[in-house]
Amino acid sequence: MQREYDLLIAGGGLAGNCLALALKDTGQRIAIVEANTREQLQASPAGDRALALAAGTVMMLEALGIWQGISHAATAIKQIHVSDRGHFGKTRLSAQNEHIEALGYVITARDIETHVANLVAESAIELIAPARVAGLMSGDNEVYVNLKQGDESLSVSAKLLAGADGGLSSVRKLLDIAQHTTEYGQTALVTTVKTTIPNKNTAFERFTASGPLALLPVAKNQCAVVWTRTSEDADAMMLGSEADFLSELQQCFGYKLGELVLTAPRRAFPLSLIRAEKMVAGRAVIIGNAVHQLHPVAGQGFNLGLRDVVRLAEMLIRRHEQNEDIGAAGFLKEYAASRKKDHDRTIGFTDAVVKIFSNEWLALAAARNIGLTLLDHIPPAKKLLTRHAMGLAGHIPRLGRSN
Repeated sequence: MQREYDLLIAGGGLAGNCLALALKDTGQRIAIVEANTREQLQASPAGDRALALAAGTVMMLEALGIWQGISHAATAIKQIHVSDRGHFGKTRLSAQNEHIEALGYVITARDIETHVANLVAESAIELIAPARVAGLMSGDNEVYVNLKQGDESLSVSAKLLAGADGGLSSVRKLLDIAQHTTEYGQTALVTTVKTTIPNKNTAFERFTASGPLALLPVAKNQCAVVWTRTSEDADAMMLGSEADFLSELQQCFGYKLGELVLTAPRRAFPLSLIRAEKMVAGRAVIIGNAVHQLHPVAGQGFNLGLRDVVRLAEMLIRRHEQNEDIGAAGFLKEYAASRKKDHDRTIGFTDAVVKIFSNEWLALAAARNIGLTLLDHIPPAKKLLTRHAMGLAGHIPRLGRSN
């Protein structure tokens, strides 16, 4: 007998689980399909990466009932220090100047992923795992999905299929949605360091000839490192010794936090800008990394993905309350249109920062340093940059039911 749902979510990572949690009290029949076991997800190296949660993201996580259970594991960002290595330009952003508690927070992906998965497990949401989407076909009233569980096949149907299955999204591929890719020729080197001087809740973004270097506070004397290098340099540094890696890191960052000591393994993640040509097809919608993968320079990837999730949930709640079809073409087109401006703005901002600050052409270097210096002394411009950093430059979707 075929299983029937209102919403089928492909992907049990952050995007998929957050969408399910946003809708768990609506009375809809919801199931999550996840290709990995809980143990495989827990052991993934990607869990070591630090996520910079913008202030707007924290507001959304509170509305979802998630932040309350992870706030103790997060470190507040109270200042952001932006500088350009070898040049005079710098600017500083401050939570105190904005009269707020923090500009954002830093948390490991594993801490938030574990908590969100626990909340899903405690709910009535059905989890089908390990299983993967092997085929799909949209009909007039339902989308029919074929799942593979080991050697067995399982047929299910839903009013709507949400593809939240990451950058290698099977749903996107089965929908034949093309991607536009910009190769940066860069790799992010990720680790954690202990510092001899307290970071005072400051996030440092230092631009260098080979790419940006970010040190994000995760404890009083500990920072997560996201260091962008050319792919060739990154390969060499991963093959070299930890001592050589640390020596070059120290030279690149300087001694603003004293001597640095590695406290976690080095990991490497190739970087590119990937954007799907469209977000909807038939009775399916793709969200999060299935739609866009950003360079980590501005820390906006997860923040943008969560805005996708909350906006979709917001619209699905209203649609369900009105007893309307949640998979109708017009409704999905409306959702896609509502997300386009935010995608264009955030992706464009991130891409521009990468290209401007990874270029040592003398005229461009001089211009950006003059810009950083002026920015530090022009309150309206500085406030706009601060709002970008906080994820408040545009509309923040808010969960809620209509009256």
